Amino acid sequence: MLDWEKCSEVAERFQYKAKFEDRGDLRHNIIIRLAEVAQRNGHKPFTEGAMVRVASYVVMEYWRGVMRLPRITSLDETIYDGDGNETELYQMLADDKAIDVDAWLDAKLWLYRAPPRLVKIAYKKVSGLPLTDRDRNYLYQQRKKAQKSLAFI
Repeated sequence: MLDWEKCSEVAERFQYKAKFEDRGDLRHNIIIRLAEVAQRNGHKPFTEGAMVRVASYVVMEYWRGVMRLPRITSLDETIYDGDGNETELYQMLADDKAIDVDAWLDAKLWLYRAPPRLVKIAYKKVSGLPLTDRDRNYLYQQRKKAQKSLAFI
């Protein structure tokens, strides 16, 4: 009969040899492997030393799998997708200077729907020009109106 508490203790000692995010998985893999070995062992005693040896092999297999993961070596490397298309890796990087099309279209739609006077006030604000008292009052009223419409959403 397998001593599950002893298996859990051995697995707990070896789980810290993995990356932080993989520790739980490694612990479970060790316990499963100990159960498999104990089942194949027959009626022979399954000592703590044998458990430690099996756990060390599971840790070795874990690191072998981690080290065999593909690594990116160059930005000029060609990436293939499932549809048969190929793209160089550097073309898939995000561009900080690219236009956010969704935001640009939203702004453009806002400009078409907004009252012309409000558009002129917005231009003054962006350009850094001073607003008159009438402009400030109109902007205040428009903001209040927008807040009321947002409150009902």
